[in-house]
Amino acid sequence: MKFTGKLFLWIMVLVTAAFIAFGMWMLNFSFRQMLEQERQQASQEIRMFQYFLEVGYQSGEEYGEVYALQKAIESMAINVDRTRSNCIVLDGEGACYSGQHELGQLSAMVDVNQMITFRSGAEDNHYIWQICEGSHGYELVSMCSSRMGEKTYYLLISRNIQGIYDTRADTIRQYRVMLLVLLAVAAVCAWVLARYLTQPIRKLGWVAKRIAAGDLSRRSEYHRADEVGELAESFNIMADRLVEQMREKELEAKRQEDFTAAFAHELKTPLTSIIGYAQMLDTMELDPEDHRMASHYIFAQGKRLEQLSHKLLELVSMEKQDFAVKPIKAMVLGENLWNTMQPIWEMRQVQGSIRMEQATLWGDADLLLSLLYNLLDNATKAVGEKGQISLEGRRIRNRKRGEAPEGFDDRGWSGPEEPTQPAKAAGQAKWYGIRIRDNGRGIPQEEINRITEPFYMVDKSRSRKEGGAGLGMSLCQRILQLHRGSWKMKSTLGEGTEIWIRLPLDSPK
Repeated sequence: MKFTGKLFLWIMVLVTAAFIAFGMWMLNFSFRQMLEQERQQASQEIRMFQYFLEVGYQSGEEYGEVYALQKAIESMAINVDRTRSNCIVLDGEGACYSGQHELGQLSAMVDVNQMITFRSGAEDNHYIWQICEGSHGYELVSMCSSRMGEKTYYLLISRNIQGIYDTRADTIRQYRVMLLVLLAVAAVCAWVLARYLTQPIRKLGWVAKRIAAGDLSRRSEYHRADEVGELAESFNIMADRLVEQMREKELEAKRQEDFTAAFAHELKTPLTSIIGYAQMLDTMELDPEDHRMASHYIFAQGKRLEQLSHKLLELVSMEKQDFAVKPIKAMVLGENLWNTMQPIWEMRQVQGSIRMEQATLWGDADLLLSLLYNLLDNATKAVGEKGQISLEGRRIRNRKRGEAPEGFDDRGWSGPEEPTQPAKAAGQAKWYGIRIRDNGRGIPQEEINRITEPFYMVDKSRSRKEGGAGLGMSLCQRILQLHRGSWKMKSTLGEGTEIWIRLPLDSPK
């Protein structure tokens, strides 16, 4: 059953129960009021008859007890005819002095002797009453006692109250008809209310179906400040997040596809050359020079495949493994870089310089060396003979514009959050900046955002000739992310490239 139907049934159950409970309470209250009125009237009558009986007895008491009792009964009988009530006079032994016929009818409905016994134990001036059902309907029987002469006489008054029971029965029949009409009207109102209350939920379900069908732009337009509004808002947030995740998955799948295609292409070129030269060596008679050239080419392409596999292993290992964070002296880092790059620069006749301001960095020394070596190696390949390359490292301080070299102040940076430990004093450095500058070929502006993609190379022919695999910048970006760092790059074709790196000086918690 749908929620609308359940809500409708619950509303109808509650309304029906409320109408029935309220109606029964009203009918019962009305009946009790009418019954109380009859009882009050019966109380007044029996006291009046008791008064007439006692006055009549006193007025004839001087002529004897029998005459006085007869005189009292005659005096009372006159008023009994006016009220149309049945009146019976008994003594303590059960002898009837008035209303013999009525006593026979009353005895069939109520135990008179039991009422006499019960009344004899009650206080004077009190009366008892009882409702009983007879051939003419319900009767209200009242009894009181009077001490006259040497005896105690009991006065019984019977009033027919069938009228109030008939009135209650008529009222119940009328209420049933009215209840059916009210329930019919309530059913219509409840159905309309249920449809109105569940309309936002139905619309939300329709939006969910449209999204499931591929219409990812659909969102709930219910924006009220109630529970359904909160549900719609949460649904929209969930839909936005799902769409975002789907797009991320699609982008990731596209990247994986591009990575696989690029990797296959990078393998195909050297393998084709290796197979071709190997077949030539196997099937052809070559002179020593050609044989040496073919062997060298096979060796060079094999080394390129080896370098490619090493780069891939580095990239994968950094994605899956954690690394130990240790303090690293910046000047020691600079010395290791100089010892590695200085012979290469001398061989290529490149003017290189490395200057590192003393500071303590936190991370993995081998990874940071790999980061800087990759960038310096790229710069070395980009410059020709007698080119210029410089690496400079300094603390980044919060300074006004013009007081610090470009790239070594805290302006224009975006990326990781601020270090977890605040500076101890104003102006204390929170970051360490490294600038690498060369006057090489430069990178086209539209290519800068793509150089971190795996296997992407600005100049593929030159990169392959120099042994590049297109993975160096991807490694650099991952190393920076692991060290909570960021970088900026500026390049001009024919003029050179500048790269700024920012690393935090605080120890990660």
